[in-house]
Amino acid sequence: MITKMVKNVVVVGGSYVGRATAQELARVVPSTHRVLLIEPHSHFHHLFTFPRFAIVPGNEHKAFVPYNGLFSSVPNSGAHAVIQARVLSLQPQHLKLDREWEGSEQVPFDFLTVATGTLLSKPAAMSKDDKQSSVEYLRQHQNRVKQAKSILIVGGGAVGVQMATDLKEYYPDKQITVVHSRVHLMPQYHHKFHDLVQKRFGELGINVITGARVKIPSGGFPNNGSSFEVELTNGQSVSAEFVILATGQTPNNSLVANLDPETPNAVINPANGYIRVLPTMQFLDEKYPHLFAVGDIADTGAHKAARPGIAQAAVIAKNVQAMIEGREPTEKYVPGPAGIHLSLGMKANVIFRNPNKAQGETEPTVMEKDDGQEDMGVEGIWKRHGVDISSPQQYHL
Repeated sequence: MITKMVKNVVVVGGSYVGRATAQELARVVPSTHRVLLIEPHSHFHHLFTFPRFAIVPGNEHKAFVPYNGLFSSVPNSGAHAVIQARVLSLQPQHLKLDREWEGSEQVPFDFLTVATGTLLSKPAAMSKDDKQSSVEYLRQHQNRVKQAKSILIVGGGAVGVQMATDLKEYYPDKQITVVHSRVHLMPQYHHKFHDLVQKRFGELGINVITGARVKIPSGGFPNNGSSFEVELTNGQSVSAEFVILATGQTPNNSLVANLDPETPNAVINPANGYIRVLPTMQFLDEKYPHLFAVGDIADTGAHKAARPGIAQAAVIAKNVQAMIEGREPTEKYVPGPAGIHLSLGMKANVIFRNPNKAQGETEPTVMEKDDGQEDMGVEGIWKRHGVDISSPQQYHL
């Protein structure tokens, strides 16, 4: 039974890393504390499937998983909660929601972790909070892709590469062009990743233009089913019937932008927009030892991906546990080399990791595989998230 004396340990943001942080915390906090995960989406968004499910029909409803299994495997599971709400403002000891919860819009806390991540362009992220609207958006995107004979993808990072290879393999007769502003595709990785992707693009017949940017019209692209010209900064133009933006990440830092009005740069790194953190994942600003940041929003020097974020979640849990017990937070996160598991079509995929220079490595780790599934094994995520399925209809819930 929760009493009003219980202390709140809050996580803001319920994607991969926020979810993992909430679980890690729930495993270690004593019964005097409860973990609250605050997330505006009604369901967990399995972002890794969005590029595929924006093209290939039939599984889009499975990309949105209920949160009701989040705490099912942790001690004292009934004490913790997921709050579907948006955080309007953050103060050092409380936050304000856009709706009431337990009779108030304010939620006090002893510890808080910001896991708000980054903002992505559709279809890599959804703009609506409810499941049905997002499912309908993906279905509409599938139909528009199906109708278009020529498709231009803006951006040669992970989302752009995945969508290009999926599109060309699923619809081999379509003309697919990728325009990337850098000289190398997948630029945060060793140059051999570029070579590998270029080889795959050549096998599939995907056109690539690097070292040029797309001029995006102020009103966006027509994408109305008719062919139009897309201008590039190098003077070229590309004819397309549909344009997909896969242009990278923008820090979702608005929650902390006004936390410290006198010295905002103490919280947010003005060079990149990410939250400054110590190796303990606490805010660098010494005024806020009880505030943490994790995952893509944290300025750790690590690449922006789920795996390093989940390692950071474990660090936060140990440090919050120490502070609750009156000890110093000493657990530290040490960034490792960037790595990724990327699909290169319906079955082809690759595990790639940059050289670990700290261990003397000079060559990347590359594991090319051909065991991908059309549905990307999406049903497995429901099981791992503690949601028991006995009927296919439950995937629509």
